[in-house]
Amino acid sequence: MKIIRYKKNEEIKHGILKGNDIFSIKGDIFKDFEIGEKIAKLSEVELKAPIEPPNIIAIGLNYRKHAEESGLRIPDKPIIFIKATNSLTGPDSEIILPKLAPDEVDYEAELAVIIAKEAKNVEAVSSQDYILGYSCANDVSARDCQIRKDKQWARAKSFDTFCPLGPVIETELEADNCKISSILNGEVMQQSNTSYMIFSIDWLISYLSHNMTLKPGTVILTGTPEGVGFAREEAVFLREGDEIEIQIEGIGSLKNKVVKEK
Repeated sequence: MKIIRYKKNEEIKHGILKGNDIFSIKGDIFKDFEIGEKIAKLSEVELKAPIEPPNIIAIGLNYRKHAEESGLRIPDKPIIFIKATNSLTGPDSEIILPKLAPDEVDYEAELAVIIAKEAKNVEAVSSQDYILGYSCANDVSARDCQIRKDKQWARAKSFDTFCPLGPVIETELEADNCKISSILNGEVMQQSNTSYMIFSIDWLISYLSHNMTLKPGTVILTGTPEGVGFAREEAVFLREGDEIEIQIEGIGSLKNKVVKEK
């Protein structure tokens, strides 16, 4: 089942997407709900990020080859960082190159996990009970801030529009074995599989829940594979006019255009 969040007639609502048809939801997506009547075509609405999360929690270096290309050691426990919620944006929206740091903005294809109910001290064997579904994400990063200017990740990861998410929340997915890729202006930049994660989704949810309470709607970004821009022999960064696309098997495609901050 594909859950979307859409805008029509100045109202923003959740719905269920079947093909190109949108159906209403009766109830709360975090509790019990039913699928209602057909209310619109996909072409008639504006898709938004499929959830408004209370927190965006991200995992660094969760693919071995990405750690290696970054010149960093393989972590023995998850590297956790936070992206501010103002960084959230939706499918077909613009990624804005910020005036303060426009030159080394990078892409990162990531599988996003959306939490369904409050999770605290959850065991890995029970983690699936706490998952609402999965989405595509782009952990956009200002590398000069991350690596040289700040030497930490908060600002670099949290500029406005630096967390595209969507286009749907897919509730039925074998998420531990999905093809994942990023495509920049038609050229494949990253191409891997979620099976190469160092820390599995179930283990990550358990670990995070032992460190902090995961609220319903929390988005967990599970790390990016190799092929990011800054680690290439000749660095590739996002430029005005670019289109960056994140594809994850079983979920779909998340596309965003790149513009400069006005």
